[in-house]
Amino acid sequence: MTLRLSCCTVGIFMISAVVSDARAVEALSTEELISHCVVYEEEPDGEDGIFCVRYIQGFIDGAVVTDERVTYNVANEYDREETFTERAIRTRLGSRIDRYGPSYYAEFCLGEPVPLAEVARVVIADLLQLENLEGRELAREVVYTTLRREYPCDTDDE
Repeated sequence: MTLRLSCCTVGIFMISAVVSDARAVEALSTEELISHCVVYEEEPDGEDGIFCVRYIQGFIDGAVVTDERVTYNVANEYDREETFTERAIRTRLGSRIDRYGPSYYAEFCLGEPVPLAEVARVVIADLLQLENLEGRELAREVVYTTLRREYPCDTDDE
């Protein structure tokens, strides 16, 4: 009985340790991303260069999948009996995604497939020009700001 209780206690401790680690994901700092990206031009296939590009790619992929999922969830909510206003909103959502691409609600649009290397160079150039990191401590904030500024969604013809 004691052995069974001890194994159970150890098992619970191990599970709680895994659960607490799964929730504690540390955000990447801008300074750390810069340290990886500073060598990209000289060594794009090196460990740091690959890390830099993959971080940017992951950010973009995350924004795309989030926009697509949010749009899908909103559309599903409207599949129930909907009012005229709800139908108008749903119809409008779909046309924006079709027109501007799956990152429209993230407020940047890459449009036709843009080579990852091109987007990475734009983001990296912006990172390397930063002089003051105050207010931009997290890498995701800088990457997001650059993508929104450099790849805006053209909504003039709405």
